[in-house]
Amino acid sequence: MNVRLAWLSTLAVLFLMALAAPAAAAEAWPARTVRIIVPFPPGGTMESVVRLLGQEITKALGQPVIVENKPGAGTVIGVDTTAKSADGHTFASVANSFTVNQTLVKSLPYDTLKDLQPVGLMAKTANVLAGHPGVPAATLKELVEYARKHPGKLTYASFGNGTTAHFAGEMLKMMAGIDLLHVPYKGQAPALTDLIAGQVDLMFGNLPEFLPQIRGGKLKAFGTTYLERAALAPDIATIAEQGYAGFYTDSWYGLVAPAGMPKDVVARMNAEVNRALAVPEVRAALLKRGLDPIPSSPERFGEFIRSEIAKYAKIVKDAGIKID
Repeated sequence: MNVRLAWLSTLAVLFLMALAAPAAAAEAWPARTVRIIVPFPPGGTMESVVRLLGQEITKALGQPVIVENKPGAGTVIGVDTTAKSADGHTFASVANSFTVNQTLVKSLPYDTLKDLQPVGLMAKTANVLAGHPGVPAATLKELVEYARKHPGKLTYASFGNGTTAHFAGEMLKMMAGIDLLHVPYKGQAPALTDLIAGQVDLMFGNLPEFLPQIRGGKLKAFGTTYLERAALAPDIATIAEQGYAGFYTDSWYGLVAPAGMPKDVVARMNAEVNRALAVPEVRAALLKRGLDPIPSSPERFGEFIRSEIAKYAKIVKDAGIKID
């Protein structure tokens, strides 16, 4: 009888230990370095946001938060790496192209809604239509008039197929009735370099990166893409106020995780992102760079992702955008 009781007691202890193990594992997270993949080349707005928040999150987690640039295929390579990660410590920073690719890329190696899960939004910024000083136009009206007289002559760069720079260009083409030649690059930095050098004529880019070049006379601005003038550059008129009502684009940045990552880990990371966004020094640094902090929950970010997929699917269809 005593042997049986001892055996039952042992089973009970083992059962309770098994129940406690997942909770203990969750409490121990993170057990090592946390990796955030940036699917763009080094430099640019997304990386600056991730690094700024990562420094603050590191303090709370007690483990380093590192940034790994993994560009290529319109962000598909970096996002796919994240989707297939099973280490429980890998996230990806994503932008508008994340939702565009669901429609634009025929053979995605992952399912946007099934293989990844939302963690939260981080920030957004306005875009600006900028041109090389050699473009024979001083205003958006003059630019459109020139483009209509010379269809297909002007080129516009983007930081990849399916990016905000690409779609903003296609929206302008549709709304203004003009023909521009799209030249995709692997990231904003190389595209901006060629724009300044005059290798391409125009580009929609993130306002924080482009403004110093505009102020320095290396580029000219034709309009920003919020419906109201950007606080960072109130002297630059919006495209909407220059005759294209409703023209709006932005660049948003969020965090996603593999679908298999435990929900409590996702919730912890979401809480740390939101906490970092609320730190006065972090918030001030973002606003100074022309970035609007946008804390959210995984659920709200998930709803946002689905709405963005629908929005861009319509643009792809209406503009007849295809990737060869």
